[in-house]
Amino acid sequence: MLWKALLFLGIYAVLHFGYELTGWRFLIPFCGVDESVFEHLKIGFWAYFLTNVLEYVVSRKRRNGAWWFSRLFSGTLLPWFIVIVWYMVPVFFGHVESLVVELIWAFFVTFISGVFSIVVERNIEKRPLTASFVSVIILLFAVSIVFFTAFSFEKPWVDLFVEH
Repeated sequence: MLWKALLFLGIYAVLHFGYELTGWRFLIPFCGVDESVFEHLKIGFWAYFLTNVLEYVVSRKRRNGAWWFSRLFSGTLLPWFIVIVWYMVPVFFGHVESLVVELIWAFFVTFISGVFSIVVERNIEKRPLTASFVSVIILLFAVSIVFFTAFSFEKPWVDLFVEH
């Protein structure tokens, strides 16, 4: 579990700065282009998906039919784990003035959100999935792709999309 969470954190970091360092427009749907909450959620979604692709390629484990569905589901949840955990600091401490504290918290939130997703997927993959649950997973994953791609190019005015 630790290696996967660290790999996720590394891929997240690459996607966080990928567009900024290269300027390649085709990276816009996958990489952060500003510091808005939306961009960080998008990075988390794609970083976790890429982590799962790498896990699939590298791992020699035998997989059951629920392997990919468990990962698509946990990857769809991961951005929302980031939101829930991130906003615990404002709940308990208000606004953080220190950039160092904010960066440490950001690394922790990203890492622990990866761990939460791993726990979810490992529990789901052990169970038989109903056709209706598989349908919901596929639908939510597809909607997430549309959400993160469409709003990468033109953001609506909603607080989630505003850089603070």
